[in-house]
Amino acid sequence: MRRDNQSSGSEFLLLGLPIQPEQQGMYYTLFLGMYLTTVLGNLLIILLIRLDSRLHTPMYFFLSHLALTDISFSSVTAPKMLMNMLMQTQSISYAGCISQDFFFLLFGGLDSFLLTSMAYDRYVAICHPLHYTTIMNDSLIFLLVIVSWVLSFASAFVHTLLLARLSFCGDNTLHHFFCDLSALLKLSSSDTTVNELVIPTLGTVVITLPFICILVSYGHIGASVLRRPSIKGLCKALSTCGSHLSVVSLYYGAIIALYFVPSSNSTNDKDVIVSVLYTLVTPMLNPFIYSLRNRDMKGALGNILRRGSFAA
Repeated sequence: MRRDNQSSGSEFLLLGLPIQPEQQGMYYTLFLGMYLTTVLGNLLIILLIRLDSRLHTPMYFFLSHLALTDISFSSVTAPKMLMNMLMQTQSISYAGCISQDFFFLLFGGLDSFLLTSMAYDRYVAICHPLHYTTIMNDSLIFLLVIVSWVLSFASAFVHTLLLARLSFCGDNTLHHFFCDLSALLKLSSSDTTVNELVIPTLGTVVITLPFICILVSYGHIGASVLRRPSIKGLCKALSTCGSHLSVVSLYYGAIIALYFVPSSNSTNDKDVIVSVLYTLVTPMLNPFIYSLRNRDMKGALGNILRRGSFAA
């Protein structure tokens, strides 16, 4: 069935999740609940930061952007997966597949850069508290967000351009629930050498270097706390960094399991399962992590609820 990718009728078949047909209804309900929780939970974070003036700080400015990115990241894959499960269809158009891949790479990269900016913010807050307001000024904050968007867009755009030049004339079946870049390259009938060289190069910029920056930031934070050991200092560091560390562990843990731990074959269900963790579970857990582990967020939520009860 596969035609050249210039054909407007081209499409791919998404095999979806490795679940039995009789379990589709149960998993549909589960994933729909997870997606709605992701959207509503992250919208709540954005709303709390917007309404509570005490949260108008660099850390929560980055957090609001992270929450918006998580909503967008899950929305790239989850609605199409849910629709296919509900309608019992597997097809996605060529244009839709390329677009999905672009936005998946865009928001995935943006997540990485925003987590790095938040780690730098924590480093400045703990290691240079007297100079925090001077260093983390509005210009730097906006610059970090703009650079995050530009680098993420550039990386996704390059991958998409290189993907669009390929032909898909053979098998059109993707053993995945979304248009994963590596899965698409395996289906291509063209030479993918350039694509395969660009993936680790841009991956270093988007994933590896930010991860190293996060490790360096927390290395300095740990050294600073150990130089002046005290129960109060340790508790402050944990309360300040605990939520962010939890999110970083989930995000990069899933990436390492997905892209750095080799699969035994191209159809290994492990990749699909870990992708669910990466695209659905992690964004869903972020609001719970920041609301349950963060005293400021819990205080802001309590204030909003009290205002609502008084208004009622």
